[in-house]
Amino acid sequence: MDYFVHESSYIDEGAVIGKGTKIWHFCHIQSGASIGENCSLGQNVNVAGGAVIGNRCKLQNNVSVYDGVVLEDGVFCGPSCVFTNDLTPRAEYPKGKENYKKTLVKRGASIGANATIVCGHTVGEYALVAAGAVVTQDVPDHALVAGVPAVVIGRVDEYGNITEMNKNAH
Repeated sequence: MDYFVHESSYIDEGAVIGKGTKIWHFCHIQSGASIGENCSLGQNVNVAGGAVIGNRCKLQNNVSVYDGVVLEDGVFCGPSCVFTNDLTPRAEYPKGKENYKKTLVKRGASIGANATIVCGHTVGEYALVAAGAVVTQDVPDHALVAGVPAVVIGRVDEYGNITEMNKNAH
């Protein structure tokens, strides 16, 4: 095993985990999940069987990555950020995973604490989603988005520096 797993975590048979990845307390990596190299998964992270996580990603505490969610290389997920995969869920009438909406978070993007990414959307390369934002549409590359629903309020560079702010942004 060329990755670290804390003794309180569960890795199901059939999960793929890359070299140098660290999986901390109380995590569950389900069969079929794919996690790249040199990632860090904080406490209480769940990765579903149909989820894909690229290399050098950092998932803070309490993040669940569900079937249909793809995180490209270098993605940051802040504490308790939320992904979804069903726009109209029903406990009594499940649609099955073949009907889940796909979500793509492109290379280098960051999602702030407690932000929600509604399924079926793409978060662009190096985009920055503010804490608490609710993403209900695609986010362009290098965009800074905030609010409920999230709107573009500026632009950021690859390092996360704000390079432009919209005149009407608070």
